[in-house]
Amino acid sequence: MRCGTLGVVSLSGTGTWNLEEVRGRLVQLAGHAVMTLAVELVADAQRSGEPVAWVSVGSEFYPPDAAAWGVDLSSLVVVRVQDALAAARAADRLVRSGGFGLVVLDLTTDGDVPLAVQSRLVGLAQRHEAAVVCLTSAPPTGPSLSPLVSLRAHVHRERTSPGVFTCTLQPLRDKRRGTGWVFRKSYGGPAGLR
Repeated sequence: MRCGTLGVVSLSGTGTWNLEEVRGRLVQLAGHAVMTLAVELVADAQRSGEPVAWVSVGSEFYPPDAAAWGVDLSSLVVVRVQDALAAARAADRLVRSGGFGLVVLDLTTDGDVPLAVQSRLVGLAQRHEAAVVCLTSAPPTGPSLSPLVSLRAHVHRERTSPGVFTCTLQPLRDKRRGTGWVFRKSYGGPAGLR
């Protein structure tokens, strides 16, 4: 699913990756390491006292990895649905409730969310100061979910030494700060990847 955390973390670039960076936004993450950075956001939101929901369409979400990352599984709402439309409708209800600071839409197998639903999600995220983060498998040259996406970023992972992987988040569109920043962080891989 994702890389585990290292005791010593290497950060570089000018960007940050936390809940405050994405609050009030519709975000699209695509690439090979989206789970790593999504789970990191979940852990950050929980440390900030924000309730979190993970809405999944055939996901690779693996609870033991999330728990090893520091995610409190007992307070994480996980919703499994059949397709992207059902995921978007579930996210709409969750964000509309005002009870969640972060809703992750894991659309890695099906990323087709109607524009009208995205528009509602943007308005709800802004009204409730929540973040809606969509995980997709779109390539960097592929189309965005829509022009409503405030931050669209490509994430890739590379092995930098035995057992260590560096994840790089490269914004392709950022309506708040522009695309002149990059976020990089090194992680230890799970036991099977070391």
